[in-house]
Amino acid sequence: MQVSKIDEAIRRFNAENARDPNSIVIDGTPHPRELVQAERLAAWVHRLNPAPSDALRLAAHCQHLRRWEIPRASFPEGRVGYLKWRKALSRFHADTAAELMRELGIDEGTIAAVRRINLKQGLPNDSDTQTIEDALCLAFLEYELAEFASKHDSAKVSEILRKTWRKMSPGAQATARQLPLPPAVETLVRAALADSSSPSDAQ
Repeated sequence: MQVSKIDEAIRRFNAENARDPNSIVIDGTPHPRELVQAERLAAWVHRLNPAPSDALRLAAHCQHLRRWEIPRASFPEGRVGYLKWRKALSRFHADTAAELMRELGIDEGTIAAVRRINLKQGLPNDSDTQTIEDALCLAFLEYELAEFASKHDSAKVSEILRKTWRKMSPGAQATARQLPLPPAVETLVRAALADSSSPSDAQ
């Protein structure tokens, strides 16, 4: 019975994310951005952990649930505003997912575990939270880094890469080194990781 509730929750999460008015174009066809992001995240979770817990499976599909409802522009410019936005998003994702799971009768222990993962609690000691962090970083490197690099100067890209790298477990870092990246982007990655003396604070 619990497994069917888990599957129904994932279906509901996907249905919610499918309402995203923003899109990602894949092979010439637009798809709802947050649905694509959740599917990519879930795929990475299963690559890193072929037998994920129920909480980890759920978290992979609701990590950014209905993210478009709290746009970045609704908070002040600058780093302080950015951090407030990220904190508000995390709470929104966790609360929205918990409400949906309760409607389906999922047990409170699983809901609490999903919430911990949503809020990135327990890093780096909680294996499920670290797995979701690794999956988020790998999805960024695989699908978003090239576009990000095209919009920002090399110093900004290097800063983000160093922060991203420090969030990842050694196993995820080894996986990241095997990702096929465009040559120009791979050069930026190598330069950023070689420059270990450059200061940056993890987000």
